[in-house]
Amino acid sequence: MQETMKFWDGIAEKYAKRPISDMAAYEYTLGRTRSYLKPEDQVLELGCGTGSTALLLAGDVAEYTASDISSSMIAVGRGKAETEQASTLTFVQAGVSEVPAGPYDAVLAFNLLHLIEDLDGALSHIHGLVKPGGLLISKSFCRPQGGAPWSYRLLRVVLPLAQMLGKAPYVSFMSVADLEGSMTKAGFEIIETGNYPANPPNRYLVARRR
Repeated sequence: MQETMKFWDGIAEKYAKRPISDMAAYEYTLGRTRSYLKPEDQVLELGCGTGSTALLLAGDVAEYTASDISSSMIAVGRGKAETEQASTLTFVQAGVSEVPAGPYDAVLAFNLLHLIEDLDGALSHIHGLVKPGGLLISKSFCRPQGGAPWSYRLLRVVLPLAQMLGKAPYVSFMSVADLEGSMTKAGFEIIETGNYPANPPNRYLVARRR
């Protein structure tokens, strides 16, 4: 975990300045997520990074807790929230297993689940954070099922070397079926799916706690 924290701390400033690679896909999933949130909701975001999504959604709910394992990411997010006077938004430095217990009406995990080595354990813990009938809303990088774009093939070649040098985090190349199977096993009922972008699939999932 310390190595993971060190990696994300080291790229926080650069990460904050990096443009969104597919704005149309981002805005679509943001809108879909917003459609599930209610003004009275208590929401937790896991792996919030520097808080860009948190700042866009926090005003729609009663209380929004944004968490990340990286203290540097959280510091950038707190600076943004202070500038924008986001009164319903609180930033917390914590890994998935260390976040405030809640329970929450919705837990959000965008671009996070494919970075977790023990996904089944993480989803089991997240299940306990969500109120019965509450939601887990996530977006995760998954392995292409058909022809893979050149960028994906290049990633599979370059990533192991970058990881050995401490220049890249752990990444799971799970399939969409693997991801959805893990969610179902953890006690969630999947109610909405989509790939935004489509290839390689960034799987958007809305799942209700059973």
